[in-house]
Amino acid sequence: MTKNAFITIVGRPNAGKSSLLNALIGEKIAAVSSKPQTTRTKITGVLTKGEIQYVFIDTPGMHKSRDKLSEHMINAINSSVSSIDAALLVVDSQKKPGDAERELLRSLKASKAPVILVVNKIDLFDDKELLIPVIKEYASMYDFAEVIPISAMNSDGLDIILDVLSKYTTEGPHFFPDDKFTDQPERVIISEIIREKLLELLSAEVPHGIAVDIETLSERDTKDGEGIMDVGAVIYCEKESHKGIVIGKGGAMLKQVGRLAREDIERFFMIKTNLQLWVKVKEGWRNREGLIKNFGLAND
Repeated sequence: MTKNAFITIVGRPNAGKSSLLNALIGEKIAAVSSKPQTTRTKITGVLTKGEIQYVFIDTPGMHKSRDKLSEHMINAINSSVSSIDAALLVVDSQKKPGDAERELLRSLKASKAPVILVVNKIDLFDDKELLIPVIKEYASMYDFAEVIPISAMNSDGLDIILDVLSKYTTEGPHFFPDDKFTDQPERVIISEIIREKLLELLSAEVPHGIAVDIETLSERDTKDGEGIMDVGAVIYCEKESHKGIVIGKGGAMLKQVGRLAREDIERFFMIKTNLQLWVKVKEGWRNREGLIKNFGLAND
C-alpha cells in the first residue's frame, strides 16, 4: 500500500530551510548560502522510502516586499501552505521569534495543517539546556504538533523528522518516480548552482541583483565517445558597476565562479561539462514582470 505526504518548509531568511531540504533528500537541489533570501522560488524535493513518498516544498524566506520579485517570493510562500499534509516551520535556535514567524503562523493556522517546529542549528550550543527557553518562547505562540531540535548541517535529527512526518501520510499513489528527487528542470538546477557560487563569492549588495539564465543546454559525444554537456549561461546584473565586480580583474572572478559551478554541475549530473558564462546588464529587472517571468522566477 503506497502512501504520500506533501510537506511545506517555511521560515525566515537564513533559517536553514534549503539546507534541511538538501539533507532530507540527500541531494543538493536548492542553493545554500549564508546570505538571506537565497531561495527565490518554490523548489520541490522528493524522498521515497519504501511505501512512503515525501514531497517537500522549499520556499523563500518570509520578508517584507521591496519590489516585484519580492512580491512573487511572498506569493510563493503563501501558496505553498495550501493543500498540504503538514508544515515544517524552521527557526534559527539563536534567534528569537519575530514578525516573520508570526506572519507565517497566521498563514499556517488558516491552512489547518499540522505544524512541526524545527529548531535548527543546535550544533551551535555546547549546553543543549540553553535551547529550552527558545523552545518555550516559540511554543507559547502556537500549538505545534511536534517540536524537533536539529542540525541540518550535521544531519542530526533528520530521522526524527521523517518518523514524525510518517504519521501525516495518506494512502495514494506516488506522484513521482521512486528514483526521482526533484521536479526542477535541468536548466533550473544549473542556474541555481551558478547563482549559489555568485552568492558565496560576491559582496553582500551584488548577488540579490543577479539572475542567471541558461540560454543553451545540449549534450554531445567527443571523438573518444565520452559524453559532454555544453552549457551557455548569462549572468544578468542590475547595474553596470556590478558587472565589473562579477567579471573581476582580468576576468578572475568570473573564472572562479565558472570553475566552482562546473565542478558541482559535473558532480550532480555525472557528466563532463563545458560551461560558458557571459555577463550582461538589465537595469531594474527585479521590478520588470516580463524579465522576472523570463528568468523563471514567477512560479507563484
